[in-house]
Amino acid sequence: MRITVKSPREMEIMRRAGQVVAKVLALMGEKVRPGVTTEELDRAAAELIRGEGAEVAFKGYLGYPKHICVSVNEEVVHGIPSDRRLEEGDVVGVDVGAKVEGYYGDAAVTLPVGKVDEDTRRLIRDTRQALLAGIKAVRPNARLKDVSRAIESYARPKGYGIVEEYVGHGIGKAMHEDPQIPNYVPKSYPAGDLVLLPGMALALEPMLNLGTAQVETLDDGWTVVTKDRRRSAHFEHTVAVTADGHEVLTRMDGEEI
Repeated sequence: MRITVKSPREMEIMRRAGQVVAKVLALMGEKVRPGVTTEELDRAAAELIRGEGAEVAFKGYLGYPKHICVSVNEEVVHGIPSDRRLEEGDVVGVDVGAKVEGYYGDAAVTLPVGKVDEDTRRLIRDTRQALLAGIKAVRPNARLKDVSRAIESYARPKGYGIVEEYVGHGIGKAMHEDPQIPNYVPKSYPAGDLVLLPGMALALEPMLNLGTAQVETLDDGWTVVTKDRRRSAHFEHTVAVTADGHEVLTRMDGEEI
C-alpha cells in the first residue's frame, strides 16, 4: 500500500479540480427535474467541465462510455446516462469527476426529483449526514479506521443497508489511490491502523440502501443495483487532511458542512 502526501502546490491544483466538480454538482441540482433525460444531464456536465478548462475524468476510464454517472432509484452507482426521462418521485445520484493538470476531484450527490416519499427523503438526508460524520472525523493523527467507524456509527442504527463492495479511496494523480476506505469497519481493515497526515487526500463516499446491503451489476457491466431493488443513495466529497483538521475540496458554494 502506497499512500501519497501532496505538497501545497499539488493541493492547490486539486482544489481547482474540486471546484470544477462542485460547480457541476450545483448545476445538476438546478437541472434535475421531471422530464429531463439522464443524457441531458451528462451533456450539460461535460460542457461545464470543459468550459472550466478541465478534463472529464470518467469518460474512457476502464472503458466507461459517458462523462458522469447518473444512478436512478435502485441503481447504487455507475449508472450510464441514456434517453431515460426522470419522473416525479424518483431519486437520482450524480457522480462527477474532473481532472486539472493531472490531478483529480471526485464527488457525488443524491437528489430528489420533484416531491418524493418520506422514506426516500429520509434516505437522502441520512446518507449525506453519514458523509458529514466521516468528514468530521478527518484530522491529523486520527486513524483512518475512525473515519469508517464514524460513517457506520451514524448509518447502522438507522437500519440502512451499508454497501460493502464499493468504498471510498485516496485520490490525487490517480482517481483511485490507496487507501481503500470502507463505510464500515471490517474485522480486517484494509488500511490497518493508518494514521492521517496533513497532505493526504481522501474521497469519502457512503452508499446506503433502504433494504438489503447486497448489490449486483447489470448486464451492461457498469450499473450496480440493489438486489432487492429498493432505493439507494450516494454522497461523496474529496477531503484533504490539513494541519489543523480538514478541507472539503469539492464543497459547493453555500454548502453547509
